[in-house]
Amino acid sequence: MKIRAVLYLCIVFMLTQPVAAQNKKSNGTTEAKPFVLGVVDEYHSAQLNENRILNIYLPEGYDPDNGTKYPVIYLLDGSADEDFIHVVGLLQFYNFDWINLVPKSIVVGIASVDRQRDFTFPTTVAEDRKKYPTTGHSDRFMAFIEKELQPYIEKKYHAGTERTIIGQSLGGLLATEILFKKTQLFNRYIIISPSLWWDNGSLLNEQTPNLRDVAVYLAVGKEGLTPTATPRVMEVDANVLSEKLKKSGTEGADIYFDYLPEENHATIMHQAVMNAFKYLYRTVPKK
Repeated sequence: MKIRAVLYLCIVFMLTQPVAAQNKKSNGTTEAKPFVLGVVDEYHSAQLNENRILNIYLPEGYDPDNGTKYPVIYLLDGSADEDFIHVVGLLQFYNFDWINLVPKSIVVGIASVDRQRDFTFPTTVAEDRKKYPTTGHSDRFMAFIEKELQPYIEKKYHAGTERTIIGQSLGGLLATEILFKKTQLFNRYIIISPSLWWDNGSLLNEQTPNLRDVAVYLAVGKEGLTPTATPRVMEVDANVLSEKLKKSGTEGADIYFDYLPEENHATIMHQAVMNAFKYLYRTVPKK
């Protein structure tokens, strides 16, 4: 009986040890650690005459001491409370070994300061100039990207030659302007619900650039009338842009138009970026 009692006590002791250990840990013996998603750089721009916050995501396995180069995704509206976190989440999801759809990439989230100022060119519409008095300086922001931001990222991080830009709404307007005026700055353009209504749609009258070796994903939801005195429909403007790009006649151009009728201007971003990653990195039927 004594032997059985001893064995019983030993079994009870062994079974209770993990519980005791777990309780010990839960009682505050280990300190909480921050969950790190990336790094934050503060860069002084001479072009913009101000400091800009850059949220940088470095892919798993990134080692500053080796020479591995990574594609770079430049994200407009890239602050933590804008689009940075969920775009990085989509990228990380598609990087999983069992999915492996998108190559490991660096993400540069450009936190917004004044979207109307940075993402728009001068307008001839007096009402919009009055309503948005700081507008019309996209030229400075494009100079910031070309002359300061890209060289900075390529010097400090292991950035390769593949560059993607993501922009939605006014950010989509800017991405479209870059596509027309500074095409060489990016290899891939993800343009979502672009505000092509700006300046009565004048950007749609620009000459189509040489789109050789450029991929463009253009998405629009069921968005309806634009906030303009002269009625315009965002879906129509986006479709006009798509047809204009497809008719450029540039050999090697890759244009995909994605109409998402179940999404609107507020909800489209996540689904569109997800679709864009699928399209840009996998062969799918083109529309």
